[in-house]
Amino acid sequence: MAGKNERQRRLAREKHRRQQELRAIRRRQRRKRGIIALSVILGAALIASLLAVFLPGGSGKHPSASASKSPSATPSATTPSATTVAEPAHHCTYTKSGTATRAVSLPSATPDYTASYTATITTNLGKIAVNLENSKATCSVNSFVHLAEAGYFDNTQCHRLVTSVIYVLQCGDPYATASTKLTCGSTSKIGTGTPGYEFASENLTDAKYPAGTVAMANEGSADTNGSQFFIVYKDSSSGLGASYTPFGTVSSGLGIVQNVAKDGYSCQYTVSGQSEGGAPKEKVIIDSVTVKKT
Repeated sequence: MAGKNERQRRLAREKHRRQQELRAIRRRQRRKRGIIALSVILGAALIASLLAVFLPGGSGKHPSASASKSPSATPSATTPSATTVAEPAHHCTYTKSGTATRAVSLPSATPDYTASYTATITTNLGKIAVNLENSKATCSVNSFVHLAEAGYFDNTQCHRLVTSVIYVLQCGDPYATASTKLTCGSTSKIGTGTPGYEFASENLTDAKYPAGTVAMANEGSADTNGSQFFIVYKDSSSGLGASYTPFGTVSSGLGIVQNVAKDGYSCQYTVSGQSEGGAPKEKVIIDSVTVKKT
């Protein structure tokens, strides 16, 4: 009887030891999985931060780093997606953000979505007429009309010209006043101007950018539209991703922009060795933007 009891106690001890070993193995496996998961999370965060800093069109605020609210041939870290709001939009959300470069109020949250608008951009080189696509990008048009009527664009320069891969002239930053000598230095504020509010992108589904397209510039995410816009003077559909709200089409005066593009730029914005265009050699001064509503 004593031998049987001893054998049972030995078997019980061995079973307990095996159970302890299995628990220890499971604890090590859980710790290993936890370390791997943490490494993946930290690695993803590091990559995202590097993309945000180094990719054109990211969250950088300076023209020499990203031309701020700028179209880019290089995809951003988070590519904006098409809005889910049905167009024409009956309500618009404009969120206060930063300090306005030129004092202006928020646009109305209730746009006239049934209206038709045309805009005339009067420059020192002539007039550029634009049909605004209110039925496709209501909130973008509503903002543009609001800023134009407030004189926000008056006596400003188009500060950025891109002549490779994408072909655009960028305007709408009051830091680039009519009298400013544009430079591409790292201390310049030009390219960072904002109306003090932001709003979401629209009209991005299958968006294309043929010559004559007028679209919103942004910082690489779908809710960072402000006052800056660009005019496409040569088809850029293959170079630009569907990330920038098309809100108008030039009906006359595109030749003005095309002639400016032929002269190129005087200095070049760069990021990580990639061309980001530069300050146009020929000044393009916006004297005024007038809007006609029908």
